[in-house]
Amino acid sequence: MEFAPTWQPSEHDRTNSGLAAFARFAEARSGRSFGGDYHALWQWSVEDVGDFWGAVWDHFGLPERDPARPVLAEERMPGAVWFPGTRLNYVDQVFRHRPADEVAVVALDETGAATETTWRDLERQVAAVAAALRDAGVGPGDRVVGYLGNRAETLIAFLATASLGAVWAVCGLDYAPAAAIARLGQLQPKALITATAYTYAGKRIDASPAVTELLAALGDVVVFQVGDGKPVSGARAWPDVVAGEAPPLEPVAVPFDHPLWVLFSSGTTGQPKGIMHGHGGVVLESLKWNALQFDLGPGDRVLWYTTPSWMMWNALISALLVGATVVCLDGSPGHPSPDALWRHAEAQRVALVGTSPAYVGACLKAGVDLRERDLATVRYVGITGSAFSPEAHIALAAMLPDRVQIASASGGTDVVTAFLGTSAWVPVWPGELSCVWLGVALDAYDEQGRSVRGEVGELVVTRPMPSMPVGFWDDADGSRYRDAYFSTYPGVWRHGDWITLTERHSVVIHGRSDATLNRRGIRIGSSDLCAAVEALPEVAEAMVIGLEEPGDGYWMPLFVVPVAGVELDDALRERIRQVVAEQVSPRHVPDEVLRPPAIPHTKTGKKLEIPVKRILAGAEAATVADPNSVDDPAVLAWYAEIGRVRRG
Repeated sequence: MEFAPTWQPSEHDRTNSGLAAFARFAEARSGRSFGGDYHALWQWSVEDVGDFWGAVWDHFGLPERDPARPVLAEERMPGAVWFPGTRLNYVDQVFRHRPADEVAVVALDETGAATETTWRDLERQVAAVAAALRDAGVGPGDRVVGYLGNRAETLIAFLATASLGAVWAVCGLDYAPAAAIARLGQLQPKALITATAYTYAGKRIDASPAVTELLAALGDVVVFQVGDGKPVSGARAWPDVVAGEAPPLEPVAVPFDHPLWVLFSSGTTGQPKGIMHGHGGVVLESLKWNALQFDLGPGDRVLWYTTPSWMMWNALISALLVGATVVCLDGSPGHPSPDALWRHAEAQRVALVGTSPAYVGACLKAGVDLRERDLATVRYVGITGSAFSPEAHIALAAMLPDRVQIASASGGTDVVTAFLGTSAWVPVWPGELSCVWLGVALDAYDEQGRSVRGEVGELVVTRPMPSMPVGFWDDADGSRYRDAYFSTYPGVWRHGDWITLTERHSVVIHGRSDATLNRRGIRIGSSDLCAAVEALPEVAEAMVIGLEEPGDGYWMPLFVVPVAGVELDDALRERIRQVVAEQVSPRHVPDEVLRPPAIPHTKTGKKLEIPVKRILAGAEAATVADPNSVDDPAVLAWYAEIGRVRRG
């Protein structure tokens, strides 16, 4: 079905945006004329990839580099060599030319109570924590880890760590201690920064037993404690560390690919992969992300609901690199009312508010009407985490002022950015991502590795990006890294998503390629089917599995959790089947519509389609899904029983 755009670029967007300023800069140095055509600009950015990233470096005034040296010295994947000989530090770029008395960070709790930190005080606190870490023996290459919520102290701890050339990693307090140990324990850290209590959905939660268990596993580490929870024996109290004057902040200049942080894969099977990104690649991608794709800068406030365990926390705090103000919300976006996140966006006068399709869907089903909110400052509503249905997009757009761009984006922890999203120069169509982002040589491949248009293919990236991992933790020969992305198409990054590239250069995402539904030779994405079902007002969430069975059999159950107070009866099952037949495909009407206790997710909210598929096929739950990485591990036993009955 063809949908009309819900947002169109204005003349101001085409001429006065951050993208327009960069395009003029690029035209002057490349001798090209882009004429306000985003696709032409993108084409240059992936054909002359070194020239593009050199232009980003120079446009944003990063440290002086030798123009005689190539930007991309060795083009290969994996192992590309970017900006050889350059040195910089993420933290240097954060504090460059900032107005001392303006607000840099707002810490927000569920009640809306806000604590503001100016750029001057942020720099002072970062310097104080850096000095304390240095005194504790932390230096370049050492690891500092956090067990924290989305609070100002988490951001400060990261900046202090990075300023020393040390490596940061963090898990949210919602992670069970075993899950935190599986991640942070790999790194053998020198220091832990932790809280021992947090609040979620109005409930005060004591995390001190989890902290005790984590400390026992980490061994001899220096501990800094934030918040007012139960004290940790021997820990330094955060107020004591940041009180008073501090020595000047002097970030250590490090090579371009020096590790900045370690982010972790969901870890649903085996040990979670520790994905290392470098200072230079993250700085470049963050500048592009914020200033060129989202048109953010000084004076803007950014509130993206996230936890520190998810890469969107890293994306949120990266707004500091363009001088924007970061709003950190610690707690639930739906407490004390379903529209709490929108109320915070209104109160904080944000330019960008970011959330997930699941939260938008919950608001729509709760009857939230955003026309009752004063969102006069909002220019973007960011959407990521899973596929966003056209119906939900249209319903959301109908409640927002015309100037607001619904900015769906898709990427991953792997590159700590998005491959796809929106732009100030491109219309927004429901159910589509408007464009491939600059510098991303994205394509769709069929099973033979041929580029395809207008049909479903594998999302691949054919040329290096600066923020591709510098490596995996504890992967000395690089074999795990190569197997993760380059084993299907050698030398080409395979991300694991099914996409369709349209004739207007937009992109439709159909879900994970290893969760594709392939019935009678006709393939569709699981997210396409679930989006249609979840658009029903009676349905809270759905998950569909396509399972190959002996003798060329194919079983396709649909698991549906209805909204509170609704029963999954025969009438609703029939409505669901009709919706699938009419809006998705008559060949993909589910064989059964089942009511599970819950849909299982990773800690970052992604449905566990592949582990559930394997459990239904007979695999032991413990071998395909680490219970510490699942939001409700007990529910996996229900799926195992369904599979046992089916096989029997």
